[in-house]
Amino acid sequence: MASESSAVLEQQAELRRLATERRAVILAHNYQRGEVQDAADITGDSLELARAAAATDAEVILFCGVRFMAETAHILSPEKLVLLPDAHAGCPLADTITAEKLRALKRDHPDAAVVAYVNTAAEVKAEADICCTSANAVEIVARFPAEQPLIFVPDRNLGDYVRRQSGRQNMIIWDGFCHVHEDITANDIEQARAHYPDARVLAHPECRHEVLERADVVTSTSGMLRRPATDPAQTFIVATEVGLLHRLRQLYPERTFVAASRRATCPNMKLTTLEKAIVALRDGVTEVTVPPRVREGALRAVQRMVE
Repeated sequence: MASESSAVLEQQAELRRLATERRAVILAHNYQRGEVQDAADITGDSLELARAAAATDAEVILFCGVRFMAETAHILSPEKLVLLPDAHAGCPLADTITAEKLRALKRDHPDAAVVAYVNTAAEVKAEADICCTSANAVEIVARFPAEQPLIFVPDRNLGDYVRRQSGRQNMIIWDGFCHVHEDITANDIEQARAHYPDARVLAHPECRHEVLERADVVTSTSGMLRRPATDPAQTFIVATEVGLLHRLRQLYPERTFVAASRRATCPNMKLTTLEKAIVALRDGVTEVTVPPRVREGALRAVQRMVE
């Protein structure tokens, strides 16, 4: 396997050596390349990595993910040096909503509270009352009184899922989407089931409603990683970014994991390579910071989510 080649092992060892030298912690999202995940101290979803960033005593955080994640790490740990291996690793979903657009929405709905998915820029978080992840969005929305209008940004599929799960009709949902999850179709699920009729279908709530309707379990990536521990199924069809299959196969080598769609690859997540991570730690690039005024507002929303 490529991940076991001598060149990859040498790069992983060099990255680990630099991390020790720089007193750095390496955080990697579940959607990163397998060889990057294998070199990390901690892998996880957005919430798990946010908590890790807040708790670490390392001097440097090397965040193998995308920009909004590195921003969240700086928001929680402003005294630490936060590095992003590729400056161009952004998130098209996060880019669909800006602070200016959210302020306009708030003016149109002055009585509404704002729940911002963590997949947003720091400036957007600063305009929100609370942040959420796919793992806790339903729980967080349930904390608001039933009569409280809510603005939910920016993912329309996650917002629709939360609305259906909570029974709330007073949600104003921003019309953004993750193209990776949006591109998984009902036909993909049906074709996968035809090949694996006994498989359990796990779907991320950023997927379309037609996909969620056909899933056995709708859950976050962290939920998907826990599911096989208590589920007797031998085969799982996984409707999320394909990077998650690497960790699933490591955790449960005796099970079979199949991507619901081979198209479900996030090019931004795959921008990070071991070589770029080594350069980032060695040279201290690219540093990610958030202006103090923005950080102050965003911190309140993120802390409420983490707590």
